[in-house]
Amino acid sequence: MVGRIVRPHGVRGEVGMKLLTTHPEHLMTIETLYLGAGYEPHRVVRMRRHLDGMIVHFADIASRDEAETFREQAVYIHLNDAVPLKEGEVYLFQIEGILVVTDDGEELGRLTDFIETGANDVYVVTQADGEELLLPAIPEVILKIDVPAGVMTVHLLDGLR
Repeated sequence: MVGRIVRPHGVRGEVGMKLLTTHPEHLMTIETLYLGAGYEPHRVVRMRRHLDGMIVHFADIASRDEAETFREQAVYIHLNDAVPLKEGEVYLFQIEGILVVTDDGEELGRLTDFIETGANDVYVVTQADGEELLLPAIPEVILKIDVPAGVMTVHLLDGLR
């Protein structure tokens, strides 16, 4: 997910989009965005920065009323359009739902959410009892992410539990 439609903008079908990507300049080069849980493709006519987000005009959305139907929809790009990863990096969608285990072999639960903070991201792990465990996404805590195996190995520093 690279963004979220927050509201219509104007009367010609443009929408305001909250950015959820660290590469907004790359996003402006993409011709098709996918909206909602069904990943409906929409061709981008024009996109421009606006405050801390974007204003997007799609070819098939011509009025404010049509734009309103997309409010709060997630915005996705095709994986082929994504910025290439550096060594050791993963896309967040690849680790959502991944099993989280300690370096001692204890199963903690599943990674269910991400929180962006100023210092570092925080991974939310939902345990079997429904309780949430917050883990800072730092090398001292996140030891290994094995996407093919579906397992993230972590080290629990004092005070994390």
